[in-house]
Amino acid sequence: MSGHAWLMWDDAVTGYDFGPDHPMDPVRLSLTRGLVRACGLDAAVDVVAAPSAGDSTLRLVHHQDYVDAVRRASLDPRGAEPAYGLGTVDDPAFAGMHEASALIAGQSVGAAEAVWRGECAHAVNFAGGLHHAMPGAASGFCVYNDAALAVARLLELGAERVAYVDVDVHHGDGVQAAFWEDPRVLTVSLHEHPRTLFPQTGWPEETGAGAGEGSAVNVALPAGTGDEGWLRAFHAVVPELLADFRPQALVTQHGADTHFEDPLAHLAVSLDAQRAVQASCHDLAHEYVDGGRWIALGGGGYAVVDVVPRCWTHLVGIAAHAPVDPESLVPAEWRDEVYARTRQLGPGRMTDGRKPGWEPWEAGYDPADRLDQAVLATRKAVFPLRGLLA
Repeated sequence: MSGHAWLMWDDAVTGYDFGPDHPMDPVRLSLTRGLVRACGLDAAVDVVAAPSAGDSTLRLVHHQDYVDAVRRASLDPRGAEPAYGLGTVDDPAFAGMHEASALIAGQSVGAAEAVWRGECAHAVNFAGGLHHAMPGAASGFCVYNDAALAVARLLELGAERVAYVDVDVHHGDGVQAAFWEDPRVLTVSLHEHPRTLFPQTGWPEETGAGAGEGSAVNVALPAGTGDEGWLRAFHAVVPELLADFRPQALVTQHGADTHFEDPLAHLAVSLDAQRAVQASCHDLAHEYVDGGRWIALGGGGYAVVDVVPRCWTHLVGIAAHAPVDPESLVPAEWRDEVYARTRQLGPGRMTDGRKPGWEPWEAGYDPADRLDQAVLATRKAVFPLRGLLA
């Protein structure tokens, strides 16, 4: 197995561009790539560009008629078909949409293949994590569901147990939907409560169906949850499930939109807590996953200068076994790049200055506390289905 982690990157992924008024500005990807380089991490990873996902790969999750509709919208954006979720406010059609979306999907599928075959232990595609796309429709800024495709490719290659952990502020609904009845895939999503945020799904009672009952896990966090509650919820649910499930590969989604500066949601998590969860995912991969196989993806995140690049640079550093010191200064050449491209001043350090801790669940819980109520609802809904104590 190669000692280097892989960073999946092709400059053309920045062509995934819904237009100048859309919150998902592709500058967040190019600025992240620039910060990874400026922090010296290119020496610690193999930077690899995988081929685009072809139709046979896309069909592992998506319906052919939907792929055809994306192609048509790609050639003629004005003819986009809203029945397929295309040409909407969230997912406006743009020229080259199919090509950019298939390229991002290809990076996540390539990451899954490399990790499964032992070419690397860990692989990162921060352009990926487009977890809302459904088998037959675009949704929530997502055209092809690269996260679900990576999981599906692992199954196709012979994996019998794949865990997917999603810590984006939004529910990982598309990945859950893709594997709703599949006991081989454990999907875990921690997100802001559906009462207050898109896509209004991800209730604790959503636990899968048929043979997959008990394989979907949802932690619906109260709006306003900060570092301590977020970390407590993660550690109250995820490690125990992974210890029991013993996945052969772990796919994680690290949307940066849990951050207190994010304009589209209502959690109050710091960069330092996001980094702590990234480190925990890495540790859990080494502890509970065959060969430490870990595919880490990006996701949402709309504070495109202050938050996203630092968050995902930390993710790359952790995956590369070359973590970036939170106390370190942001390289000056990167801040110059930020100003040249956005006319904004970039952040000065790789930290928000927080030292987040949390109270472990095993020490007891407060039935009157809203965060603890959320965790308990999840544990009661799904843990008994998996033979675990709620």
